[in-house]
Amino acid sequence: MPNTKRFPLALAHTAATLYYLQDATQAEIAERIGTSRATVSRLLQEARDRGLVRIEVLPLPAEDPDDLAGRLRTALGLQQVALCPATGAAHVAEAVSPVVAATLAGVGLEPGDVLLVSSGRTVYEIAQRELPGLPGVLVAPMVGGQDEPEAWYQTNEITRRIAAGVGGTPKFLYAPAFPGRRLRRSLVEDQEFQRFAKLWSDARCALMGIGAPPLQRQSIPGFVPTDEEPLAGAVGDVASRFYDEQGTEVAYEGADRLIAIPLEVLRAVPVRIAVAYGDLKVPSIVAGARGGHFTHLVTDPATASGLLSSLEEQ
Repeated sequence: MPNTKRFPLALAHTAATLYYLQDATQAEIAERIGTSRATVSRLLQEARDRGLVRIEVLPLPAEDPDDLAGRLRTALGLQQVALCPATGAAHVAEAVSPVVAATLAGVGLEPGDVLLVSSGRTVYEIAQRELPGLPGVLVAPMVGGQDEPEAWYQTNEITRRIAAGVGGTPKFLYAPAFPGRRLRRSLVEDQEFQRFAKLWSDARCALMGIGAPPLQRQSIPGFVPTDEEPLAGAVGDVASRFYDEQGTEVAYEGADRLIAIPLEVLRAVPVRIAVAYGDLKVPSIVAGARGGHFTHLVTDPATASGLLSSLEEQ
């Protein structure tokens, strides 16, 4: 007789939600719910069999991807826009990673060059996938560490992973992102920190995610005072530096304590690759380009179309 045993519907629903909506891997789901990867695979199959998941085959894009990328590059005033293949929203992270790798490989980084990386879920996901060989490149974080449970806020760990992926050398920042004033004064006066900060000025390339509007995000560092009025006008951030619709940095109480690359220093980095996608980030991307915070954009066709529509409405 066939095996008719079924898992609890709620457990199959949890696994499907984590996998299809939150981009969790099967290994991450197994660890979170305390089971094996094989069981997670069966849970996902059961979710599909019991109608909890609908798989959609997308039509071919109506617009040529190269033409779409070219139009968006011109509209945003960027050096390059690179698009991943069209895919479902839950799997864009997987689709953009090879495009990011190709973009990094095309920069021409040499041993001793500095590559800066931001924190955030997008860069964290990229750090776990295949990256181009960049032997001898120095990899450094753009922002201090954050006392948060989510792995994508651990900047030194992201730095370590990317350095291992490219065959480079990690340069760690041993400082919290948001120290008290006394500690911050000590840090900026410390010669070791000053040597590290010089990496920001000397960098040849930066790889960063773009944060969505802070009041609309599901995950945000705890030090960010989302109840403060100035942040109501923020539409995005890079390296925890929040900016408004014009790309101008938004000041808020305590922002001067932040240990992160200043935006004016970031804008001096020759190649600045932003990776961002999703409807929620459309205004964040537009404003970031307007502020000159990045020169290259990696995204998906759906977001690219949304960006062009938004720009045409302005």
